Amino acid sequence: MGWVSVLRVRENELGIGFYENVSPLYNSQSLNSLCIGEDSVYWNRVLWTPMRSFQCESMDLDKQQKYGLGNDSANNVNQRVLDVFAADSEIRGYSSLKVLESFPNPPDNKEKPVAQLIASLSPSLPDSKKLKAISRVSEIGPAGELRPQVLYLIELGMDLDQIKSMARRHPPFAYCSLEGKIKPIVEFLVDLGLPKSDIPSILNKKPQLCKFSLSKNIIPTMAFLEGLGVDKKQWPKVIYRCPSVLCLSRQKLKTTVDFLYEIGVSKESIGKILTRFPKIISCSVEDKLRPTAEFFCSLGVDVAALLCRVPQNYSLSMEANLKPVTEFFLERGYSMEEVGTMISRFGALYTYSLAKNLIPKWEFFLTMDHPHSELVKHPQYFGYSLEKRIKPRYALMKEFGVVLPFPAY
Repeated sequence: MGWVSVLRVRENELGIGFYENVSPLYNSQSLNSLCIGEDSVYWNRVLWTPMRSFQCESMDLDKQQKYGLGNDSANNVNQRVLDVFAADSEIRGYSSLKVLESFPNPPDNKEKPVAQLIASLSPSLPDSKKLKAISRVSEIGPAGELRPQVLYLIELGMDLDQIKSMARRHPPFAYCSLEGKIKPIVEFLVDLGLPKSDIPSILNKKPQLCKFSLSKNIIPTMAFLEGLGVDKKQWPKVIYRCPSVLCLSRQKLKTTVDFLYEIGVSKESIGKILTRFPKIISCSVEDKLRPTAEFFCSLGVDVAALLCRVPQNYSLSMEANLKPVTEFFLERGYSMEEVGTMISRFGALYTYSLAKNLIPKWEFFLTMDHPHSELVKHPQYFGYSLEKRIKPRYALMKEFGVVLPFPAY
């Protein structure tokens, strides 16, 4: 029976890794049940380099006999450690130089009971699936090549790290058939008019595409959306912008469309909205769309009109975008009604960054001696480039002593 030393990887507040011995020796049976989390298993000597590679040196025959390890047992443990480290590198990204000598107190030849794993080392099903999926797409066959699915994706322009990332985020992807799933969806997308060079990006965004049936899921979903007015000629753009739109259930699509009708969006406008900003169809009605509509309604905004003009507003974070921008203007003396007027006149106002856009432009606006009410009349000011348009034009006017109304900037 193969014995290994189990340690836990920790990081201090400076991000420096160290090892903490968490249990006595475990045998290879226990090792096989360990999974990657904060815990890693080291057997014999493991060298962890900044290039995320490692060496796991097998024991010589004398040591194997001394510690009661047969050749098969030693190889099995070694292979398991290789699998663990490969997955650990992908999931955790460890990159510090580590050298560890295992077997500090090797057991004698007497049979020892299998130690029970402590709770913190219990395997996690999601992590276990990720580990297996990553291992599968990284596997080298007897001929020294990767799996056909992986080679096909690499030929399309993906690299192995991207493929492993897809397997980590969506483990079933690692088990998709090349001829039955991956190749048909790729050929279908190309036939729709998508450039082959865009396929890697689409699959990377939504690897789940490869598990859906073309005839039972994807094509019926497209037909449903076309019935709502999505332009057939725009499918390449729609899919590139939001490939997840093809993975949504009919019920999810209907729920979102019903909400759009509820807030006053016309049937003619829905197709245009979905074509321009398909991501909106995947937003949760109760968690995202309805709270956003209620927020804009509280400002006196026509929510349907705003949705038609700038649908991106409905994907913004309430806490990171909508509330901070509103508070920014309220703190500078504007009323809720005035803020509502500004967003009604310039629908993209909330899509701009406070730190990079609104604040610098506000500070420059204060130097121009215009009344604050000018921004309510002309909020489009925040959409102009500060360095390329506003400052140069203002400097030119100052130079020639010309006074123009505020929108001239």
